[in-house]
Amino acid sequence: MIKKRNGEITATNSKQNKALEKLYCTVSGRIFLKFLTAPVISKTFGKYMDSPLSRPLIKPFIKNNNIDTSQYIMKNFSSYNDFFTRKIKSQKRPIDYNQKHLISPCDSKVTAYKIKRNSIFRIKNSLYRVSDMLKNEFLARRYDGGYCLIYRLEVDDYHRYCYIDDGIKTDNVFISGELHTVNPIALEKYNIYKRNCREYTIMHTDNFGDVVQIEVGAMMVGKICNYHGEYNFIKGEEKGMFMFGGSTIVQLFEKDRIRPDSDILKNTRDGFETIVKYGEKTGIAL
Repeated sequence: MIKKRNGEITATNSKQNKALEKLYCTVSGRIFLKFLTAPVISKTFGKYMDSPLSRPLIKPFIKNNNIDTSQYIMKNFSSYNDFFTRKIKSQKRPIDYNQKHLISPCDSKVTAYKIKRNSIFRIKNSLYRVSDMLKNEFLARRYDGGYCLIYRLEVDDYHRYCYIDDGIKTDNVFISGELHTVNPIALEKYNIYKRNCREYTIMHTDNFGDVVQIEVGAMMVGKICNYHGEYNFIKGEEKGMFMFGGSTIVQLFEKDRIRPDSDILKNTRDGFETIVKYGEKTGIAL
């Protein structure tokens, strides 16, 4: 279950959940999963989604997921992925430019956790450590005492993401792996933050210290499209996008750098995700 910023409780994608229950919670489903989550299968499917043959999937997706097309720049899309990565009208996602305000990099469902030395985070019964995500114990230790913010995107969310502040970033580090869905049902069976392909960078920000941002690929997502290597960025500038599927962005903050908004912290403690939008305030600098 998830909550809106006003505290109203809403449900996640029920049709998607039913299909994933069969895939992850049955023997036959898990056998098929080994085949389905192989990177070569995801890449092949990704090529299909990039081709004109995938265009007939667009209209049913809009209908089944109640996509409000008035928010987006609609055109004659060349493929399903061309539609999936459609741009939103800028006035529909205003950026909070207050220097002390932390913003969401994307449309998503967010949770926030305090990072402790050797702590294991539980997310829908899936366990992981920061060092597992980064495969870098030394870097992970820098974030002891800080915060880990996890932004989970579903297939009907806007799949572009932005920079959260002004600053300079390092080059991207890619970690290969199997591709699993990031839906909570999958988290009950697999630790996707250790198994999935992912890419991270260190962002030396003006107001929030050195922030590690990790983009996590999901099942049927062949590409994490980050636009820049080493780069000087500005707050609200588009950083990249995910191709077809649900995906996740994880951000790590050093100790005493930020405080997430109180509703996000409370919802996380109560076992809820909080709905946030691209550019919306999610915390403050300390």
